Amino acid sequence: MFQTSYNVVNRALSLEERRRHMETAYRIDILARTGILMLLPLGLHMGHLHGLQPYGGGWLWLIWGVMLGWLGLTWGAFLARETDLGLRLTKIDEVGRFVLIPSLAAVAISSLLGHGPLDVSEGSYWYAAKLLLYAFTLVIGLGLRFIMRAWTVRFRRLAMGPSPADEAALEREIGWGRMMAYVYWVTIAGVAFLGAVKPF
Repeated sequence: MFQTSYNVVNRALSLEERRRHMETAYRIDILARTGILMLLPLGLHMGHLHGLQPYGGGWLWLIWGVMLGWLGLTWGAFLARETDLGLRLTKIDEVGRFVLIPSLAAVAISSLLGHGPLDVSEGSYWYAAKLLLYAFTLVIGLGLRFIMRAWTVRFRRLAMGPSPADEAALEREIGWGRMMAYVYWVTIAGVAFLGAVKPF
């Protein structure tokens, strides 16, 4: 996706060719979105099995059900991309993230301060810290979603005729997106490091 974005903003290419590269970016991105969403129920399930979070049984069933439903919403938005329905589904997905992100951050920070609900003691601080980093990856992902949603609208306008303002905005947004992607990769590596090494 990162390399494909160069061709999305390449004015030397035809609009149809640029849209083809944008389509490739969407197809790659949906795989990353699927993975990041499924990390949450998987991480909470494993956390319960290892005694790091107290909510099992029905709570885990609920978490898996909600996240699978959310995944369906995400895939629905992907399949309907380039349409008004796709844009509406994407906005619903984004609203859900505005609720999920602060909720996860609050749980992680509260637990790190010793107020629960996660079990934080000597040798298990990493779990709450990992949840906090995960919440941060969702923030970055939300920013990237804003950019990709804007692409749909901008390319619709470009299809109606040249628009220097939209071309400049595309280049500006791609620049921001690339910087955010670098931070995203580093954060994901940090999440993996905490899970593998459990340093504190």
